[in-house]
Amino acid sequence: MQRARAGDPRAVARLITLVESGDPALPQIAAALGSDAVKAVVIGITGSPGVGKSTTTNELVRAFRKIGRRVGVLAVDPSSPFTGGAILGDRVRMQDHAIDPGVYIRSMSSRGHLGGLAAATPAAVRVLAGAGCDVVLVETVGVGQAEVEIASLADTTLVLLAPGMGDAIQAVKAGILEIADIFVVNKADRDGADATYRDIQGMIALGGGISGTAQETGDNGGRLPGDWRPKVLKASAAKAEGIDAIVEALEEHRAWLERTGELTRRRRQRAAAEIEALALGELRAKFAELPGEGLQALAAEVADGRLDPYAASTRLLDGIL
Repeated sequence: MQRARAGDPRAVARLITLVESGDPALPQIAAALGSDAVKAVVIGITGSPGVGKSTTTNELVRAFRKIGRRVGVLAVDPSSPFTGGAILGDRVRMQDHAIDPGVYIRSMSSRGHLGGLAAATPAAVRVLAGAGCDVVLVETVGVGQAEVEIASLADTTLVLLAPGMGDAIQAVKAGILEIADIFVVNKADRDGADATYRDIQGMIALGGGISGTAQETGDNGGRLPGDWRPKVLKASAAKAEGIDAIVEALEEHRAWLERTGELTRRRRQRAAAEIEALALGELRAKFAELPGEGLQALAAEVADGRLDPYAASTRLLDGIL
C-alpha cells in the first residue's frame, strides 16, 4: 500500500487487479486507502463510438500535466458477448504519456456490465485517488442514448459529440444528453459542426441538459437561479485545438460544485450507490450458500406453480436475514 501511495505503477496495477478480481482482501485495501480515496477530481468522458473520446482524454492529460496535476486514467473497453474478451485498445492512443511518472493509465474490460462502465470502476477510482492522483479521468465505452452510469460516478460529466451524428430531433431526446455538465462538439473542423453546436444550444435553451436542483425536483425541465447551465464547446482533439477551453470549463464547473454544495450531494449519492452495489453483491453470494431451501429449490416451486414469486422472495430473504 505504501508503494501505491508513492505512485509506484506496479503497486497501483496490482491493487486494481485485485479490485477487478473481487479479491477477499478488498475490505482491508479500502480501509487502508482511508480519506485519500475521495480527494481526487473525477471527470467522466462519454459519447458514441468514434467521437474521439480517447484522443480528447489524451489531450486533457497533457493539459493537466502542464499545470502540475497527477493524473489517473481509466479507459473502459467493451467485452465480447460471445468470447468475453476485450481488445483494451483505448490506451494505445495515449502512448505520449507512457513514461510520465505523473500519469497512470489503465484499460478495463466492461465484462458485460451495462451502463458504459465496468463493475469495478468505482473501486478503481478510489485506488487511483488513494495513490495520489489529483485528477481521475474515466473514459466510458462507446455508448448509446440510455447508458448514463458515468453521471453517478463523476463529479463532472463531459459528453462528446461529433458532426453528422443525428439531426435536431436527436438533440432533444432523453438520455445521455441530459447528463452532460459540459458538451464538446469534437472534430469541429468537419462540415456540420456548427449545426451540431446550434442544435445542442437549442436543446439547452428549451430546458434540456440541466444540472442541479430543478432537474431533481422535476420542475418541468425549468432552470432555477443558480443552477448550472451546461457549457457547449467546440474542439478538434486530434489537432489539440479547444483543449484549454475545456479545462477552463472543467475548473469553472468544479468551482460551482463547491460553491453550491452540489459536490457534496453528488459524492454522497455516489457513495450510496457503491454501498448498495456491494450489499447486493453480498446478498447474491449468500443466495448460493443457503442450505436446504435455497434459490434453486424455490425457483423449482415457482416454476411448478406450487409457490408464487413474492412468497418465494419473502422466504428467501427470511433465510438470509
